[in-house]
Amino acid sequence: MEALGALAGMAAAAFFAATLLPAQSEAVFLGLLATGAADPLALFLTASLANTAGSALNWQLGRLIARHGVERLPARIRPDPAGLLRAQGWFERFGWPSLLLAWLPIVGDPLTFVAGTLNYPLGRFLLLVGFGKAARYAALWAGYGAMA
Repeated sequence: MEALGALAGMAAAAFFAATLLPAQSEAVFLGLLATGAADPLALFLTASLANTAGSALNWQLGRLIARHGVERLPARIRPDPAGLLRAQGWFERFGWPSLLLAWLPIVGDPLTFVAGTLNYPLGRFLLLVGFGKAARYAALWAGYGAMA
């Protein structure tokens, strides 16, 4: 039962860390590895999948904005139109390889949102973002293993 709770906590932390909300999942991942609360492979898979799912939510929000317009959002959560245009230009300039960097702090989450506004294909999005997110957790796991 403890492992199930650890995995649920990992899933929640990883999901919310990938959304536009300020959160972090790396410390949770490393902490759960250190305590041995769940199987490391299960933690890795849970973190990778939940983090990718959070990015998919950003993508979907971007799609909704592209369809219905920024103006329909409440003012306090409305993206700056000039900033959104700059981000879209950046994404169009660097293209799909930029999605491999969706795991980066600060720029990664908005990048997944912008991909949605530009109607980037969901299947390719999930493949690229999932690969990058899994690579990040794999590097953390390997680093932990080297230190432990």
